[in-house]
Amino acid sequence: MSDIESETEATEHTALMDGHIAEARPDREIAERIARKRKSKSESQRTYGSVDQAESGSSGAASHQPPNPPNVPAAEPQIEELELKYGARHVIKLFVPVTLCMLVVVATISSINFYSVKDVYLAYTPFHEESPYAVTKVWNALANSMILLSVIALMTVLLIVLYKKRCYKIIHGWLILSSLMLLFLFSYLYIEEALRAYNVPMDYITLVFVMWNFGVMGMIVIHWKGPLRLQQAYLIFIAALMALVFIKYLPEWTTWAVLAVISIWDLVAVLTPKGPLRILVETAQERNEPIFPALIYSSTVMYCLAATSVPEGSARAESREGEQRRENQSGAAGDGGDDEGGFSAGWSAAPRRLRVDSAQPPHYTTRVDRPPPPPPTHAQHPAHAEADEEKGVKLGLGDFIFYSVLVGKASSYGDWNTTLACFVAILIGLCLTLLLLAILKKALPALPISITFGLIFYFATRCVVKPFADALAAEQVFI
Repeated sequence: MSDIESETEATEHTALMDGHIAEARPDREIAERIARKRKSKSESQRTYGSVDQAESGSSGAASHQPPNPPNVPAAEPQIEELELKYGARHVIKLFVPVTLCMLVVVATISSINFYSVKDVYLAYTPFHEESPYAVTKVWNALANSMILLSVIALMTVLLIVLYKKRCYKIIHGWLILSSLMLLFLFSYLYIEEALRAYNVPMDYITLVFVMWNFGVMGMIVIHWKGPLRLQQAYLIFIAALMALVFIKYLPEWTTWAVLAVISIWDLVAVLTPKGPLRILVETAQERNEPIFPALIYSSTVMYCLAATSVPEGSARAESREGEQRRENQSGAAGDGGDDEGGFSAGWSAAPRRLRVDSAQPPHYTTRVDRPPPPPPTHAQHPAHAEADEEKGVKLGLGDFIFYSVLVGKASSYGDWNTTLACFVAILIGLCLTLLLLAILKKALPALPISITFGLIFYFATRCVVKPFADALAAEQVFI
């Protein structure tokens, strides 16, 4: 049974990690089930089993032989149709959160001047680009971007080493501290500047009460359990906060250099054989573990559930074997239905054993033993949760952050044409990445195409389209 399943079943579970993107596809067993049922209905002869003599000679056993499983190529049309419908539906589920995150950043930049003023810089950017010469600004920006990239690469490698060594408590502590800073410190700064910008009075007692409830609820839904929409909203808000921090504390030219350099790093980290992000995904797939929810935006529920009695892999294998056995038995019995011999659908779907007892050679007595279905164990819930989680589309929060940095930085200059051009370019790049993913069927980085299109559209619109449109408006020429 396990050999047949290993040959005919292909489970593709790839995650849209930070810096790479992938698409989860439905299992082949769905399409095989459809083809198996159609084949069983078309068979005119039915197999009822055979009577074997027991060792003692006083009783025999009637063994029920399931039909051979159909070939996999017969189910290919159903698989392609399911993959097409599934992919199109989840592409939209990626566009909505990316658009919301960029809209939050653009609205904040347009209404709150705090994130547009350059007065303090990050410690990772020692060169502040104060020189009036363009050449000096260029090498300052490149130096700052390389320093920041080195810090990002070092932190990524440290995360991979901790994950390979199974230091889960250290990783969770690291992520919890980061979430605490974002949900309490940076959120407090954001709310304070928003209240000041809109001239809304609020006392500190109310502010502390609101911040406490907001932060604690965010920690619960991100690191434990909560409604899916609420978890997605908190992840989008965290990504928008990080994008605003980068826009605020990065020098002018360094921001564009960081976007270009981080896209190249994304290619190296995902596509190279020893890339850190590729190692992380492959290790998670080998261990059959989900990526940490604090790093990934998912279109379905992502909870870190642990089985206490039976491992997840064995629970999932047992459930699949039970389904295969029940489907084979019901397929061998023919069409059946409610009007065939008085046997209901529940009787035909239930596992059963036929036992033939022979008291005398000419007379046989047939008994049907139908054991009650076993109660669901705790180990089955993680398997079902993981099955639902595999069908979701995931995108790393780093992709949200740098998409929003590009659009937010473009909007900080006050040109809406450039902002819309960058927004459209990012969505086009995301579409092309998903298209390449469907063709190549392997993990791909999400940043390079979108960021490259965004940078090209930004400089082309700002340096060519905007002056051309201004000249036409000055001459009152309308196209």
